[in-house]
Amino acid sequence: METKEEIWELRLYVAGKTAKSVTALSNLKRYCEEHLKDKYVIEVIDLLVQPQLAEGDQILAIPTLVKKVPEPIRKIIGDLSNEEKVLVGLNIRPAKKTE
Repeated sequence: METKEEIWELRLYVAGKTAKSVTALSNLKRYCEEHLKDKYVIEVIDLLVQPQLAEGDQILAIPTLVKKVPEPIRKIIGDLSNEEKVLVGLNIRPAKKTE
């Protein structure tokens, strides 16, 4: 029996408004609207503004997407242009089985 739907908490770490950061955010928003409609929150953290926040999630590269909730915590690095990789990485969709 399902209680209330879980809200996906996603955190995107960027460094300024670079082409890669902008691409990552627009890709992320598109995937979320398609697969998690009304069930997600995206927090964008600009490490040029708040560099101290990189440490908490152990951010080593930019852009990095961190899925906080639902657990397990997952990280995806890059501009998120590979939809299949992002959806599988976030555990939104299982990997396609090759038979």
